[in-house]
Amino acid sequence: MGFNCGIVGLPNVGKSTLFNALTQSAAADAQNYPFCTIEPNTGRVVVPDEILHKLAAVDNSAKIIPTQLEIVDIAGLVRGASNGEGLGNKFLGNILETDAIIHVVRCFENDDIVHVDGRIDPISDIDTIETELMLADLESLGKQIKNLEKKAHGLDKEAIKLLADANIIRENLEKFVPARNLDIDTKPFNLLTSKPVIYVCNVEEAAASTGNKYSKMVQDKFGDKNPVLIISGKIEMEIAQITDPEERKMFLNDLGLEHSGLEQVIKTGYETLGLQTFYTVGPKEAHAWTITRGMTAPQAAGKIHTDFEKGFIRAEVISPSDYIELGGEVAVKEAGKMRLVGRDYVMQEGDICHFLFNN
Repeated sequence: MGFNCGIVGLPNVGKSTLFNALTQSAAADAQNYPFCTIEPNTGRVVVPDEILHKLAAVDNSAKIIPTQLEIVDIAGLVRGASNGEGLGNKFLGNILETDAIIHVVRCFENDDIVHVDGRIDPISDIDTIETELMLADLESLGKQIKNLEKKAHGLDKEAIKLLADANIIRENLEKFVPARNLDIDTKPFNLLTSKPVIYVCNVEEAAASTGNKYSKMVQDKFGDKNPVLIISGKIEMEIAQITDPEERKMFLNDLGLEHSGLEQVIKTGYETLGLQTFYTVGPKEAHAWTITRGMTAPQAAGKIHTDFEKGFIRAEVISPSDYIELGGEVAVKEAGKMRLVGRDYVMQEGDICHFLFNN
C-alpha cells in the first residue's frame, strides 16, 4: 500500500465525480443532490511507476507488483456536522482513518448544479469544512485533557508533557488555527486537523491548465502552507476512459496539461507525507514498496516482513539506473556498483534491495 487519503468537501463540489475519475470506476453515485454518498466508497489505484516496469523488463519478471493509493470518498460535510448535522460525526470518524485529506473545492460556475449555500465562494467553503473539523477536534481534545489532568495530578511525567501540548493545541484551535500548522507533535491526540491537506480546485474544462479567479483565491490564501492543485473533474472522467497511454498523453497535450489529476494527486501526496519508494527485483517478481523518508534499511526490510527487521544483518543495495543500464544484478556486481550497507543506512529513493537476515 502507498497511502490512504479521504476526499472531503461540501455537497455538490465534484467529490464523487473526481473519485470516479481517479479510481476509473463508477463506484460512487455522482448525482446532483447532497448526501448521495451514503457510505464511504473506497477505491484503490495503481501508482504509475515507469522505473518498476523497466526493472521488471531487465529480469523478465513473471509478476509486477506496483504500490497503490487508496482513496475514500467521504460524504459531503455541511455546517453543523460536528454537532451531527447532515451525516455528521460518522463521516468525521472516517477522516480519522486516512493519512491525508483531499479537500475538493468548487471553483466552477454551473447553474444546473446547485450549491449548498447558493453561491460560489471557495474560501467560505473551505472555512466551513475546516471549522467543523476544528470543532470536532476541540470536543475530542476536551475529553483527552480531562483524562490527562487526572494523571498529571498523580505526577505522571508523560501526562504533564502531553497536557501542556494539549492546552497549546486547544488555545490555537479556539483561534481557528488547525493542529497541522503548529510546531508540536500532535500524533498522540489523533486529531482531524493534524491531517495534511491537499486542496483540489475543481474548475471548468477551459481553466484546467491555467486555473481561474476562484482557484487563484484558494492559491493566494492557502498555497503557502498547503499544496493547491487545479483539476477539472469532467476532463478527468474523459481521461479515465482512455486506456492507451500514448493516446492519453496526446489528449493531455492537446489540453495543455502535462499530467493527469491522478498523477498530480499521487506526486503531491508522496511529497506531502514524506514518502518514497524502494524495490525488490527478480525473475519471480518486481515489487515496489512505499516507506517514509528517513527510514533505515532494517525498517524498510520490516515493510516486507517483520522477521526481516528483527533478524536484519545487512542489505545489498543497487541504484535503479545502474540496474537498468548494466542489465541486472550480476552485471552490477561485476562492475563493483553494488553496495553492502548496515543497520544505520538511510534508504534513498529508488534503492533496489536484497535483505540478508537471521531466521
